Amino acid sequence: MRGSESPHRRRSRSFAGLVALGVVVILAASAIVSLGLGRVRAILGQPQGSATSATAAPEPSCEPGPWDCAQRTRFEAATALVTKQTGHINMVVRDRQTGAVWSAGESTYIIWAGSTPKLAVAATLLEQARAREITLDPKVRGQIDAALAVSDNNAADALWNRYVQPVAFMQRLRDLYGMKTATYVSGFPTRWGFIKCTSSDLAALMSYILDTLDAEDRAYLIHAMRTVGAIQMWGVWSAGASLWPGVKGGWSQEKDAGRTHWITATVGFAGPDERYVVAAMYHQLPGGDTIDHGVHVLSDLVATVFGAPVPAPVVVPDNQ
Repeated sequence: MRGSESPHRRRSRSFAGLVALGVVVILAASAIVSLGLGRVRAILGQPQGSATSATAAPEPSCEPGPWDCAQRTRFEAATALVTKQTGHINMVVRDRQTGAVWSAGESTYIIWAGSTPKLAVAATLLEQARAREITLDPKVRGQIDAALAVSDNNAADALWNRYVQPVAFMQRLRDLYGMKTATYVSGFPTRWGFIKCTSSDLAALMSYILDTLDAEDRAYLIHAMRTVGAIQMWGVWSAGASLWPGVKGGWSQEKDAGRTHWITATVGFAGPDERYVVAAMYHQLPGGDTIDHGVHVLSDLVATVFGAPVPAPVVVPDNQ
């Protein structure tokens, strides 16, 4: 019948059309490649680096260093927190595994140490007993326990009165324990409660205990610092339970230049095998200073460094 095509001819034309379409697609693709993706975007009015880009922008690189990128970010946040405070503050973290040290604040400013020297008193008596220079009876052992667990002042005074020679003790702090800038405060009694030092001094003491002290005495102090009473559950304690921290705290109202103000101090360790030595001290300026603020600032600093929740949950000691 005229005006009609055979099925074979229709199929042939359809096939030819498909071939022609394929050639057009191939030519278009070749044109895109030759022009370059950037020029094609320009022709189409699409901005460079748009969301349709096949390659994402590279992430900022992290330069190699003693601390990993995440830790450095936490250190930066802790430094920012330090700079917001009034008064005098310093903090030190030492990695016992790599030897790396990070610090923030006024590293050379000496601050009242509060009750943290009780840790040095305990270490001294344990070493002297091991050397058979003194004998520690059960009563004395109980006083050491109390001085460490709840920072008992009466227990610390009894130990000091019975065993400690002030000049020799200060020499021991500086020469053996590495507390180079520790000193008794001029115009006050030469006793454990009237000492100034830096957080680097406290970190040196903690490092000596963890690195050098007799293994049995070291184990005793580690256990004592990990099982403190609620009154010391702040500061280094705020590294978080998963890091199994140990702590000795100090807090008191002291006088400088005739004006009374609060100080807080904390020293201890955190991490597997007590990997990190931590110490921080805060001298608040008179007027508006409180123990609550001192405790919270040091606790939040430690929590920030170790990625724990901030504000850190703490137990604030009474203000007596």
